[in-house]
Amino acid sequence: MAGNSFGNLFKITTFGESHGVAIGVIIDGCPAGLAIDINFIQAELDKRKPGQSKITTQRKESDSVQILSGIFEGKSTGTPIALLIPNEDHRATDYEHNKDVYRPSHADYTYDVKYGVRDYRGGGRSSARETAARVAAGAIAKLLLQHHQIEIFAHVTAVGQINAPNFDSPNLSEALAVREANIVRCADPATANQMIDFIESIRKDGDTIGGKIGCVIKNCPVGLGEPVFDKLHAELGKAMLSINAVHGFEYGSGFAGSEMKGSEHNDVFLAGEKPKTLTNFSGGIQGGISNGMDITFKVAFKPVATIMHNQQTINAAGQSSEIKGKGRHDPCVVPRAVIIVEAMAALVLADHLLRQRSNKL
Repeated sequence: MAGNSFGNLFKITTFGESHGVAIGVIIDGCPAGLAIDINFIQAELDKRKPGQSKITTQRKESDSVQILSGIFEGKSTGTPIALLIPNEDHRATDYEHNKDVYRPSHADYTYDVKYGVRDYRGGGRSSARETAARVAAGAIAKLLLQHHQIEIFAHVTAVGQINAPNFDSPNLSEALAVREANIVRCADPATANQMIDFIESIRKDGDTIGGKIGCVIKNCPVGLGEPVFDKLHAELGKAMLSINAVHGFEYGSGFAGSEMKGSEHNDVFLAGEKPKTLTNFSGGIQGGISNGMDITFKVAFKPVATIMHNQQTINAAGQSSEIKGKGRHDPCVVPRAVIIVEAMAALVLADHLLRQRSNKL
């Protein structure tokens, strides 16, 4: 199977399945001498782990990370960093009723046709369980970015048709405190309460709902990204679209920019020692390269495909069949996906930060 690695200089390779013994990640290219805070890595994983609230899956995983290599006396050594996360609450028997049928809107059918074999235990390799490994690697990328004063903040901006007000906080530590004070991880408390009540009603109906996550990156230096194929927004888009259940990505003005005139959309420069723009419809990226303004983007997630209703489907022989709603799944994925969005953004920026060092003397 190809496609298990991400990045060029700061490169990760993940491994493991949803209901296997463990999942993990190998990070190659992390510079030596970076202070590694294991408690920070664990705290990031705790924000993604299942079973953390009434509106998430009730699978119980501590997601306790183990460092196998690449770190000595609290610092990176420059060698590959290997992180392991054991699976503690894996129940393969929960999925035996699905082993011969294809779940609607899951990867079962495409996976089976592509490889001729599939791990039906929660989707195996295609399960969102794999993203825990990304969060662990993203935590180390964040530590590298913090060394350069780069901050990343994401929060839930919509659940279904419930939308939070536009986020415009200059203090990300305060916004983080507000976000973590509610289980839906929305930076607006009033909207968060509406979202929580709605998700709970969806869960009781045995159904699921989609949502959106907004992200802002502050203090990003000018010059990250490449002008042709490796444009920074293209790299961020690929990173976000690689996350399970993501169905859309937009940066800056996004799709709304297509409805504007050039005279309205152009970001006019302001004179000064450090050039800035009057507006930021570009989302902090121009010509595929960061321009020093805040990088902003949104990610749209579809409803979780597993619902607690019986559905019509087909089996491996192509015959009509019925699939029963069963298992432990999120009624809405976005509260736990916030930290995954941040992790993938951190991996992109860490990679381009290292690549930028080779561009000029």
